[in-house]
Amino acid sequence: MAFSADELERYARHIVLREVGGPGQQKLKAARVLVVGAGGIGSPALLYLAAAGVGKLTVIDDDKVSLSNLQRQVLHATPDIGRSKTESASDAISRLNPHVEVEALAERLNSENALALVAGHDVVLDGSDNFATRYLVSDACFFAKRPLVTAALGTFDMTLTTIRAHEKDEDGAPNPTYRCLFPEAPPAGTVPTCEQAGILGALAGVAGSLAALEVIREIVGFGEGLVGKLLMFDARSMRFETLRYQWNAENPLSGTRPTIRNLSTLVGS
Repeated sequence: MAFSADELERYARHIVLREVGGPGQQKLKAARVLVVGAGGIGSPALLYLAAAGVGKLTVIDDDKVSLSNLQRQVLHATPDIGRSKTESASDAISRLNPHVEVEALAERLNSENALALVAGHDVVLDGSDNFATRYLVSDACFFAKRPLVTAALGTFDMTLTTIRAHEKDEDGAPNPTYRCLFPEAPPAGTVPTCEQAGILGALAGVAGSLAALEVIREIVGFGEGLVGKLLMFDARSMRFETLRYQWNAENPLSGTRPTIRNLSTLVGS
């Protein structure tokens, strides 16, 4: 998969990196990444994945751009208000890097389309804003045997982890699932929405950039990933912390007595 002269210049700062180089950039060009959500996390993530030269980006989101989104969703601009977020995202990505193929799906991820969609990609980035979708994406990645990078935002904090629940660790134990980290979703109404609680706009940029970086590391294969580790950032103290978590034998997806056999029998989503 040869690079054009334009691509060689565009990706020159990657190609001179020993950890990426020409082979790593080729991996990025050949990669297919599914991004769930073109909002606070998906916006910066899509920009950086496109800039990095990921060959195909698929973005799924059924929402439209609103004025209140623009405080943090930097993929969209004022003229995009009222447009589908995926359509706006596709245009922005094409302006940034015409070498990237974009598939824009203005629909909601559900138990009927999730498995086939996930299986058609190499890595999935989940930037959704609700637990039901996060469980769905994680379970679909388990069944499709695809790595998942998932990020979440609070008012002044964010979390990020990578899940390879379909694989085992170096000791032969199963890798943890999202359900090992969060066995159950919080009761309805206990977690305020972004609209209710607010969110620091620039925090979304931190989360989306870190998520894109983790996807790039998964594709290229350098550094130590976040499997079994939850990266946490608090914007008030400007502090990063890492929490380790393990496979839970009681989890309903990959535990010793699994009850989730397919996406139509989801528990907690």
